Amino acid sequence: MISRLTGVLADKAPPSVLVDVNGVGYEVQVPMSTFYNLPETGAKVTLLTQFIVREDAQLLYGFLTSAERESFRELVKISGVGPRIALSVLSGLTSNDLAQAVATQDTARLTKVPGIGKKTAERLLLELKGKLAPALNVPAAEVSGGESHADILQALMALGYSDKEARAALKALPPDVGVSEGIKQALRALTR
Repeated sequence: MISRLTGVLADKAPPSVLVDVNGVGYEVQVPMSTFYNLPETGAKVTLLTQFIVREDAQLLYGFLTSAERESFRELVKISGVGPRIALSVLSGLTSNDLAQAVATQDTARLTKVPGIGKKTAERLLLELKGKLAPALNVPAAEVSGGESHADILQALMALGYSDKEARAALKALPPDVGVSEGIKQALRALTR
């Protein structure tokens, strides 16, 4: 329902912030990773949000990056993991660290987060397997075709294709193809 807020950062009191949007103050719960990167009070801020309705409350959660919000959404889908635990996880780990912990099935990394024991960490790793993609930093020099091909490769891998599948689809693309057109052509090739 509410996907993004842009306004003036009126107050910061961890883990909540108050964003004034044209005279309406929205109280937004944020992970500490977002909180530490917020501007000073009185400055303009944009937060990506997740609106959650419960029997007793309507809560708004905010994030500076789409990766954080996507990680939060995946975490709250897990049975027994509510928004409070999801915020705790994202306060202790960046979304990229969480994705890497899931990829390597690293329970020790998750148990360092306050409130996450060994059994919960194991369940999180099991439930999140294959659902979180780490931020991909593929140098353009590693991909023939230059920067647009590197962007296309990152997009395909973010969509869940393996490195091998994505690189095979790139080989069929012309070297001067734009990013959006290249993604479309690569997806057509991959779905045949």
